[in-house]
Amino acid sequence: MYPTSLTQLARANPFSAPLFSLQKVEEPRQSQPEPGRRSRTLAAAAAVDEDVSCQFGSSKYYALCGFGGILSCGLTHTAVVPLDLVKCRLQVNPDKYKSIGNGFAVTVREDGVRGLAKGWAPTFIGYSMQGLCKFGFYEVFKIMYSDLLGEENTYLWRTSLYLAASASAEFFADIALAPMEAVKVRIQTQPGYANTLRQCVPKMYAEEGIWAFYKGVVPLWMRQIPYTMMKFACFERTVELLYKYVVPKPRSECSKGEQLVVTFVAGYIAGVFCAIVSHPADSVVSVLNKEKGSTAAQVLKKLGPKGVWKGLVARIIMIGTLTALQWFIYDSVKVYFRLPRPPPPEMPESLKKKLGLTD
Repeated sequence: MYPTSLTQLARANPFSAPLFSLQKVEEPRQSQPEPGRRSRTLAAAAAVDEDVSCQFGSSKYYALCGFGGILSCGLTHTAVVPLDLVKCRLQVNPDKYKSIGNGFAVTVREDGVRGLAKGWAPTFIGYSMQGLCKFGFYEVFKIMYSDLLGEENTYLWRTSLYLAASASAEFFADIALAPMEAVKVRIQTQPGYANTLRQCVPKMYAEEGIWAFYKGVVPLWMRQIPYTMMKFACFERTVELLYKYVVPKPRSECSKGEQLVVTFVAGYIAGVFCAIVSHPADSVVSVLNKEKGSTAAQVLKKLGPKGVWKGLVARIIMIGTLTALQWFIYDSVKVYFRLPRPPPPEMPESLKKKLGLTD
């Protein structure tokens, strides 16, 4: 019988060819994997000739991916604390801080150069925990969802798979981030409230209880889940397109250094889109964590359509650079520890036969 469901999937996929002429083929029986051996689907297909230190999808693989996430997010977010501080102040007090340059000048004049580093400790701790969950769980969910879909549907629905896996991972990552994000914003946007993590945490707890650290988790989800979905899906598809249309040779023939350059470029492109998609919610989070007793709806109404876009240029610069560096560090960790690094996806041979693309 003709695989009509595959026809619908192929036509619905915006990244595939518009029309296929389906051939009548015998459905091959899928062999059962050996006991204890993971069956490989498209998203879990590491190059078989690659010298790797562990099996794809093993506990060691997930642990090292999580470690890569800690380094990629913790280090990069801490490095851009000065820009993040000015961005937050632009969002919560636009009357005082007129622009990026003016924000830096006012901050240095009032607090000195050291004032630009305010909030570095909660930033490092919070985003390290977020990176652990973001990258570690993304690998877990990507493989899990790929196994559920099967090899052919994984290829046809790969963009949806990236979106679903990244959204699932970010849900848990934001719960880990929320307490330190609240502390960071309070330190950065309320001069005189507290200067260090050790001063801020007990003061916030005494005033508002444990809720002070989690009241921003819903706006965080609003900001970070669309951001992360764009970050991972756009990155994965950009890498695929770069190797297909820009890089003059196959990935297998590229050196590790050349592959990391592609990773950096794809990461920066993804970062620009990430910043635009998530900026309104980022503005709400900044104001919400500054003001006591406010709700996300109240803050959104107060900011208005124009107010939520304050500080966008600063955030595009910050997030574009940040995302590129994060992917570069994360991929470098994979290279250093010799982890399996799947090549860009290709259409499975069984699907090519069903779509009449091979003899």
